Amino acid sequence: MTFDGILAEVRKKAESIDASGVDFLAVQVNITGENGGVFYVEIKNGKISIEPYPYNDRSCEITISGDNFLKLINGKLDAVAAFTLGKLKVGGDVGKALEFSKLLKK
Repeated sequence: MTFDGILAEVRKKAESIDASGVDFLAVQVNITGENGGVFYVEIKNGKISIEPYPYNDRSCEITISGDNFLKLINGKLDAVAAFTLGKLKVGGDVGKALEFSKLLKK
């Protein structure tokens, strides 16, 4: 899938997430591979924004292949298992990355 396709899937998934209990969370997602790219997910005052840019003031960043990221957001790959197996790398606050993964499961 292309980077734009991945971004469209993330935006579609965001529509179904209830982030009302989250004050602030900013996650930069680095997609590796042939159709890779960078985007960020920001949750501020319960509202989700997704933009195709790096986020300098992020809480954390995750690096993952496009295929594995799609599996992650569709519930077919557990974030902790992906991290343990080296399929997902986390930079910054690991607790915030875990919070992000819990939101994806909702």
